[in-house]
Amino acid sequence: MAGSGRAVKIRMLFFGPLAERLGEREIEVALELGTTAEQLIDRFELSEFLNSGLRVAIDGQIGASLKDPLADSSEVAFLPPVSGG
Repeated sequence: MAGSGRAVKIRMLFFGPLAERLGEREIEVALELGTTAEQLIDRFELSEFLNSGLRVAIDGQIGASLKDPLADSSEVAFLPPVSGG
């Protein structure tokens, strides 16, 4: 619920070009209770990467709903598109 003042702490993991661009492979963020992965993506302006094939894994699950609230200690990994060879 927005405005509750309660927070959750999550870890964001970045791989490939995104890690290089951000200069970080891992950051810990405190978010208001009820924040979704979708809101997290907006906050860090990562939507353009999603449109380019970036995949998101929540607690190791690729394809988890980005609209569900994140739990305390969740891990949100941003995975670059896999390139063929």
